[in-house]
Amino acid sequence: MTSIARPILTAASLYLLTSLSLVQASADDPMTEEAKGLIKQFAQQLQSELKTSIETGGLVEAITVCKDRAPAIAAELSESSGWEVGRVSLKTRNTTLGTPDAWEAQVLQSFETRLANGQPADTLSQAEVVEDDQGRAFRFMKAIPTAEICLACHGENISEPVAQALDKDYPKDRARGFKVGDIRGAFTLSKPLVE
Repeated sequence: MTSIARPILTAASLYLLTSLSLVQASADDPMTEEAKGLIKQFAQQLQSELKTSIETGGLVEAITVCKDRAPAIAAELSESSGWEVGRVSLKTRNTTLGTPDAWEAQVLQSFETRLANGQPADTLSQAEVVEDDQGRAFRFMKAIPTAEICLACHGENISEPVAQALDKDYPKDRARGFKVGDIRGAFTLSKPLVE
């Protein structure tokens, strides 16, 4: 091996080892656990508000909770935690807030593949350190499985009043036609890594 080739090979090997150690975060990584905790808070608060809304005003009222409160909850968690918190889907309802970026789209596609290979939707998550023009960030996604209650607004047979309300609030809605167990989307979190 030439004296020029050895440093290049060593540098390439170091780069690969460093890259591999940064790409996938372990399941018990503290940042992964923090992200999971934020998702739990988001999901619990949204579910609680949806349940109350459905009980007091019905399904049409619940659409307002998803439209107004889900983004507000995400913003509140983002501000209090230092993470960027949101939800995305390959079949968006709210194109302003729910459209995935390239990394999120890739993860969502991998979730669909893993689901097709028999992995249940509620077990699908991915943690990764990603570097782009914004810098390095720890990113985490967890699939949102479609439950029976979700079908009232996201299923194949949506009642006419609900469909009309959805059409009014979301004219470009693509988040319909789901079945129980499908991946409706994912929670997505990102936190900048300071060097």
